[in-house]
Amino acid sequence: MVTEENLTQFKEKCESIFEQLSRDIVGQKEVVYGTVIAMIAGGNVLLEGVPGVGKTRLIRSLGRVFDLPFSRIQFTPDLMPADVTGTNIIVRDEKGNSKFQFQPGPIFANIVLADEINRATPKTQSALLEAMAEHSVTVMGETRRLEEPFFVLATQNPIEQDGTYPLPEAQMDRFMFKLIMEYPTMEELKGIVAMTQKTMAEVADAVCSAEELLAMRETAKEILVADDVLEYAMKLIVATQPESAAPAAITKKYIRTGASPRAAQALITTAKVRALTLARYNVAKEDINALATFVLRHRLKLNFEAVTEHVSADDIIKEIIREISGEKVTEKMSGEQKTKKSLFGKKNKSETEEE
Repeated sequence: MVTEENLTQFKEKCESIFEQLSRDIVGQKEVVYGTVIAMIAGGNVLLEGVPGVGKTRLIRSLGRVFDLPFSRIQFTPDLMPADVTGTNIIVRDEKGNSKFQFQPGPIFANIVLADEINRATPKTQSALLEAMAEHSVTVMGETRRLEEPFFVLATQNPIEQDGTYPLPEAQMDRFMFKLIMEYPTMEELKGIVAMTQKTMAEVADAVCSAEELLAMRETAKEILVADDVLEYAMKLIVATQPESAAPAAITKKYIRTGASPRAAQALITTAKVRALTLARYNVAKEDINALATFVLRHRLKLNFEAVTEHVSADDIIKEIIREISGEKVTEKMSGEQKTKKSLFGKKNKSETEEE
C-alpha cells in the first residue's frame, strides 16, 4: 500500500534526479523524462537521433546520477556475440594446470550503452535479446544472472543506411520506449556551447542509489489501476491490430502488424511511474495517452500505403487516441508539459516567450 510518505519521497527523488540531469543535458526534456521513467519501470530504451545531439552524454550522466557503473559497446559489423556477452578463456593456476575461466563481457554492468546498435550483424544483435528480456546471459550452456538494476539504452542513426542492419521486430518489441532525440533549438544550442566551453565532463551529482531505484520500482507496482482505465489502455492496444475485433479506422488503412501484449504491459507499468511523478495514487487515462507514442511508435509495422503517403507511426497513434477517447489530441505529450516544467524547475527564456 502506497502511503502519503511514499508518494512524497518518490516525487522528491524524481525532482532531484531531473535537477541533476539538467546540469549535464541542455534541452531534450522529453527524452530525459522518458528515459528516467523507463529506467524506474525496469525497461530498456531505443534512442534514435543524428550524431552529436548528446546520446552518449545522457547515458554517462545517468550513471553518475544513479551512482551505477555503466559500459559502452560500440557496435560495428565485425563485432561478435562473445564481444558482448563474454567468453570462457584458458588460464593457468598456481600449479601450472590449465582451466577454463569465464571472462565477463561489457553486458555485465548496471547501465549498458549499445551505441549504433543497427551497425552490428543480426547474430550480434541477438546477443542482447536474452539480456534485455530475462536479465541473464547464457554462455557455453551456463546461465549467469545480471546484477539489478539492469538497463540497456541502445542508439541508432536514422540517416545512414549503408552498412546497417535493421533491428528485427522481436528485438524492437523488447524496448519499452523508443525516443527521438531532435536537434536543439537556437537557445538550447547556445547553452550547450556555453556549457562545454567550461568542461566536457559531466558534473551531475549522485542522488539515487541502486537500492533506492529498486525501492522506487516496487513502490510503482503498488499504484492502483481502475478497471475503466485498464480497459481504455487495452482498447488502445487492440485498436492498433488490424485483424482484431475492434481495430481503429486508420489501423485498417495503414498498419500491417499491431502492438503485442508486451506493449500493453509496458503501457501500464510506465503509466504507474508517471502517476507517481505527479503525486497521484492511481493511473489516469491522461497517463496512458501521454506515454502511448513512446510505447507504440516502434511496435507498429506500417504497410506500403503508409510509406508512400508519408504517414508516420506517431500520426497514426494520435489518430487512434482521438478515435477511442472521443477527444481532440492537438499536441504530442500535451498532458505532460506541466509535469516537465515542474520537474525541471524554472522555465527558460524561450519557453516564457512562447507563452
